[in-house]
Amino acid sequence: MPSQPIDILSPPETVQVVLLPVRDEVFSERAERLKTLAYDHSLADWLLFLSHLTRAQHDALQTLGELSLPEAGILEQARLHGMPPLNATALQRPKIWHEVLKSLIDSLIPHAPASASARLQALRSTSAEHLENMADGLFEGTPEPEDLGNLPFIAAALQVVWTAWASGLNAGTLASLDTPEVCPCCGSLPVVSIVRSSSAVNNLRYLHCSLCNSEWNIPRTTCTSCSTDKKVSYRQIEGSNGAVRAECCDSCKSYLKILVQEKNPAVDPVADDLATLALDMLVDEAGYSRSGPNLFLLGGAG
Repeated sequence: MPSQPIDILSPPETVQVVLLPVRDEVFSERAERLKTLAYDHSLADWLLFLSHLTRAQHDALQTLGELSLPEAGILEQARLHGMPPLNATALQRPKIWHEVLKSLIDSLIPHAPASASARLQALRSTSAEHLENMADGLFEGTPEPEDLGNLPFIAAALQVVWTAWASGLNAGTLASLDTPEVCPCCGSLPVVSIVRSSSAVNNLRYLHCSLCNSEWNIPRTTCTSCSTDKKVSYRQIEGSNGAVRAECCDSCKSYLKILVQEKNPAVDPVADDLATLALDMLVDEAGYSRSGPNLFLLGGAG
């Protein structure tokens, strides 16, 4: 049902434009949130499986070590031309992501249902060339139909690598791009927006990257797809407290969820998005199309 716009309070004088992922926290906190959300949920088994996957992402990130960033010249060129320095569709992917994928699979198999276990075993023995082709399909939005079931696991491994990369950037050298709906670190689309409530970024809204887990500031009550501040409304599941809403734009007919930490400090951009698929169904039926992906929903997982 439609809801009233979120109240706007005065933001701090100095805005942190980009928030980089904290590699010791991002996946571990998400895994715990998924586990909590699974309790008494109709999708409990799936959410618990994704909690195991996210915990495996945390473990893989901690053992990955520091990844070398692209050469200084590439980073400077990106800065001068207003391009993302870790452009997911332009940079050569570090081959280490294949090993990350294998480590995720090894951690997941003991927790996987039979159907997923067979898929994971087959994916573990997939050739490097096929893995790269699947990654190309993921980033370019042109996956082969037979690969769809593998994409959440491919995405999970690539998230680990790009999160490691992004955590090594200098946030002070980054700024929102001319296309503010894409990540200033890697150029990917956001999974949701979130209104933060910590002392440093109190009441500021950030888009959360679906790939590298970076966040970038965006004005409140504007469409995250077409940037209009007209014809924007909010919908939520009846009886919910408004911690997760769908921000719907009647100008471009898109929507993206918005999370509000003031309503629930524990909300996580990926976990709470996955646990509120009923809200997606509600706004889909109303004629809106989602403007940013959750990479765990590509082809299904578990």
